[in-house]
Amino acid sequence: MVNKQSKKQTSKKKAIEEIVLSVKDLQTHFYTKWGLVKAVDGLSFDLKKEETLAVVGESGSGKSVTALSIMQLIPSPPGFIVGGEINLESENLLNKSDKEMQSVRGSRIAMVLQDPMTALNPVFNIADQVGETLSIHKKLKGSQLYNSIIDMLEKVNIPAAEERMKDYPHQLSGGMRQRVVGAIGVSCSPTILIADEPTTSLDATIQAQYLRLLKDLQNEFGMAILFITHDFGIVAKMCDRVAVMYAGRIVEIGEVREIFNNPKHPYTQGLIKSVPSMDEDIDRLYSIPGQPPALWDVPDGCRFSPRKESPCCDVCINEKYEMVEIKPGHLVDGCKCCRGTCKSSKK
Repeated sequence: MVNKQSKKQTSKKKAIEEIVLSVKDLQTHFYTKWGLVKAVDGLSFDLKKEETLAVVGESGSGKSVTALSIMQLIPSPPGFIVGGEINLESENLLNKSDKEMQSVRGSRIAMVLQDPMTALNPVFNIADQVGETLSIHKKLKGSQLYNSIIDMLEKVNIPAAEERMKDYPHQLSGGMRQRVVGAIGVSCSPTILIADEPTTSLDATIQAQYLRLLKDLQNEFGMAILFITHDFGIVAKMCDRVAVMYAGRIVEIGEVREIFNNPKHPYTQGLIKSVPSMDEDIDRLYSIPGQPPALWDVPDGCRFSPRKESPCCDVCINEKYEMVEIKPGHLVDGCKCCRGTCKSSKK
């Protein structure tokens, strides 16, 4: 029994070393009345097979735009991907036409959105919406399609699936609607599932059930998950690695335990400090001072300096950003003051 478990862990470890998605220097810009908004500005990360990578950061940091860029769903105009690469198993998705991307979405990369009421079409029943992906990508018809819809609904723990498939979205609870969205996402066994804050509209109990369900589905289908969230509790429970985004860039990335125990960038430190502790009795919760920069007027140098308790020194504040590996797998972006390596910075 012990040998079987160790073999299973070894095979999963080998699988997780295989990179299925590699994003390199991604730049997604929007042309607005305020000017050029650099929503994603030089983003790079890898996603490995069967891995769960969390993307965290304040609203407006570029998390959802990153997901939409990967799916090639940026509304154009006003948005355009102006540079970089999005390599799905060595194929650059930016070189694919709209028609070619239609065969990728749903089959190889799927997405679960945060609001199931807007993700689901109110005029079609559940069978129509789950069956659409199966009929397009797997070419299923008739009884095969019917049985596959029931099977997918049962996999996401929808009770009385044969009856529920006839219902419309408004007839289901929020938790069940989110499960249906999950069923649509995993119906074609995608290589990558992008979950964009899928638990935002769920209460604590249903949220825990949904997270367990996602883990079960990941184990069954062998998916990699890109999990976008604000909740560090979910990150600790659900994810293998975490990427912290600020003003369109990843400022720190590494294994979850390493980031929680040894955060290097002051923004990461602030986010973790903002999470209430059950062991401390405090009158006021901590919040990071100031606001993120307007993305149409981003400073050339350090973007986080105005919000630091000890601002960056004159040399570092104008320094060009650089991603540095401080430990194997733990990378920090920013000036030397933000990385804690500037000798003249105030301690």
